[in-house]
Amino acid sequence: MIDGSSLPFDQNVELTREVVKYAHERGVTVEGELGVLAGVEDHVFASTSTYTNPMDAVKFFRQTGVDALAISYGTKHGANKGKDTVIRKEIAIATKECMMHEGIEGTLVSHGSSTVPQYIVKEINALGGALKDAYGIKKEQLKEVSKLGIRKINVDTDIRLAVTRNLRELFRDEPELREKSTVSAIYQLLLANPSAFDPRVFLPPIMDTVMYGNVPDEDVGCIVDCIERGVKEVVGTLIVEFDSVGKAPLIENVSLDEMAERYRVKGI
Repeated sequence: MIDGSSLPFDQNVELTREVVKYAHERGVTVEGELGVLAGVEDHVFASTSTYTNPMDAVKFFRQTGVDALAISYGTKHGANKGKDTVIRKEIAIATKECMMHEGIEGTLVSHGSSTVPQYIVKEINALGGALKDAYGIKKEQLKEVSKLGIRKINVDTDIRLAVTRNLRELFRDEPELREKSTVSAIYQLLLANPSAFDPRVFLPPIMDTVMYGNVPDEDVGCIVDCIERGVKEVVGTLIVEFDSVGKAPLIENVSLDEMAERYRVKGI
């Protein structure tokens, strides 16, 4: 994933093309981004969206050789997308139609598409959180665009919410963990940041675990369990909602070396 969407078009193309060249030689697929989503992502803030021009998307695919492209069509980063957010499905339709007309293969991606389950928001607030105006994209809209050209839907905020809820539940149900040396600082960060929903706010005390998977004791193991259960809850629910149960065997399993050879033969 390379996001040059904040750059002028030509610079975004240049940056993405360089990443594609480096990645494809190693058999790695690349996702670029075109158009700006409102909201906050990785400390980058945009107050308004700039919708993706379908013809620009065609040029972007041609000039970069990128495999997938995240477009801006009304979705928004973060947990505050607006209660009645309506995504511009016609942008997805037009982009896919233009790609088909020009014979371009590529995957369209929907960023900022978390559904922000209200039951999780309520549970976080009941556990000492202070989330306000937290609303996501309606699943019905996402199901519709999944049939109109969108092939990948990002729901990172939903996962963050579920993990944060799980962490708050853990320290409520097992108060002895609040005093344990390896995880007590996580509890203090939860107390100090009631409006935060991103687990990265709370997990710096176990960054070695986050980065490298090292689990030094059972207490940290409890935190890892919170993360795993949160991911499974959100992703598993949406796999069912989008009728994707049992579809994994349909995905071709290809090694990096084989992908690198495919890219070489195609000249991309």
